[in-house]
Amino acid sequence: MRPPPRPRRVALGGPPAGPAAAGSSRPGSPRPASPRSASAPAPTAEVPTGARTSTGGDPTASGPGEGRGAASREAVPAQAAGAPVPDRAWRPVRPAVVSTRSAERFAERVRVRRRLTRRRAVVAGSVAAAVAVVGWVLLGSPLLALDVDEVVVEGQGTVVEPTHVTDVVAAYDGVPLPRLDTVGLRRQVLGVPGVRAAEVTRRWPHGLRVVLVSREPVAAVPDASTGFALLDREGVRVGSAQEPPAGLPVVDVPLDGDARTITAVLGVLEQLPDELRAELVGVSARSRDTVRLDLADGTVVEWGSADRSALKGRVLLTLRATEAGRSASVIDVSAPTLPITRS
Repeated sequence: MRPPPRPRRVALGGPPAGPAAAGSSRPGSPRPASPRSASAPAPTAEVPTGARTSTGGDPTASGPGEGRGAASREAVPAQAAGAPVPDRAWRPVRPAVVSTRSAERFAERVRVRRRLTRRRAVVAGSVAAAVAVVGWVLLGSPLLALDVDEVVVEGQGTVVEPTHVTDVVAAYDGVPLPRLDTVGLRRQVLGVPGVRAAEVTRRWPHGLRVVLVSREPVAAVPDASTGFALLDREGVRVGSAQEPPAGLPVVDVPLDGDARTITAVLGVLEQLPDELRAELVGVSARSRDTVRLDLADGTVVEWGSADRSALKGRVLLTLRATEAGRSASVIDVSAPTLPITRS
């Protein structure tokens, strides 16, 4: 943009100079106008308040000094001929600047923002749709549903009925495996008679693997109502039988008596050497300190309490290897350091 033209200096003059004005040399009279200013009338201009001007031919002029000072001052730019004179001082006005490149950059920025917004909306919608599809496949569709025919039960032993475990799992048939509560299902499996511990894991895409630790009976206790109660090594009743199972010792202890008596007997059976276990036919106890073993050859072993059972077992094997031990009908190892044999 080109700057506005600088104002020219003009002198505010009086009427056109004539012969009389040119020949006048009286003090106080205005200077004769130059030939350039005489050819055209002098333009008028607004004079700020307090500024002094020299008016040619005015008899009220103060004198030649004031006229020369006023003529030497810079005059206010004159308005065009016939234009109204404004009341305030003149100020340059700059036209509005319009930058085409700035407008293009702004429009491009708006387009980029719109494009990014649309792209983000598309990406967000795609992600939401993918999550919805995956969630439906995992949690709602039959693609990963449990099939009871693909349930594998392991470790049921001789006591646990596999059908009882299968019946518990059958309640969840058709449930998607990701939604299956394996912890709650494990608690229900532990409620099956004879189950000591259990582990439930998923077998993708439709099965389960149930690993059991059964409560194997270690003793048969006479029971008036069922014949024999089968107890595991913790004293928990795991079943009943009319006759004691083969290889299971019969333990003569009161079922409704002191639980510590049963615990002591089971502790002795657990630590008994294999050679003695093979000859064992019966165990009895009236208290936890009066455990007695009945061997197959008719020998009675006074065992005492379950304390130091490992040492008592070694002492008993040593005595039975001697002549006195083979001929004895009663062997007392309740004090293993001082064993006693009786015929």
